[in-house]
Amino acid sequence: MTPAGRRILAAAEELFYHRGITAVGVDLIAERSGVTKRTLYNQFGSKDHLVAAYLTGRDQRWRSLVRAAVDASETPAEAVTAPFEALRTWSRTNTRGCAFINALAELPDPSHPAHRIAAHQKLWLLNLFKDLAATAGCPRPAALATQLLVLHEGAVATQPLPIDCLAEGTDLARSLVQASTPPRH
Repeated sequence: MTPAGRRILAAAEELFYHRGITAVGVDLIAERSGVTKRTLYNQFGSKDHLVAAYLTGRDQRWRSLVRAAVDASETPAEAVTAPFEALRTWSRTNTRGCAFINALAELPDPSHPAHRIAAHQKLWLLNLFKDLAATAGCPRPAALATQLLVLHEGAVATQPLPIDCLAEGTDLARSLVQASTPPRH
């Protein structure tokens, strides 16, 4: 990506995340990034593709953070709840909730490229929970994965509120994993 493309993407990320995707037009993004609209369109083709690039970048950073948390886990059972620990780190600088939940709410058309990216991110997390639960020996990994996803997404969705659902959600997730993990001998 060119330097202008990186500036456009950085401006778009800031604006889309804090103001909303549908509330931000390409004129404002071009102005904030110091480029012309023509340059913006030459780099990304359309606002839809720019939104998709914005979500793709966030998804890559989120997955990297989650993978690092999983890799740092001392046991397979601890790894199952690693995405909750990653969320604690992520939430320190992302205080407006989940960009993917926000995008799904703003872009309900499943054929929109950004909608597909946001939906795929949630399915990736569900599958990760399932794989981690299976590795930890949980007898019903798919059911546990669904429960963990609901807790995780609930903690994300309530993040802008003046309550700490993440701490409670993480504790509950650990309890669910512990209850379904076979004892070690």
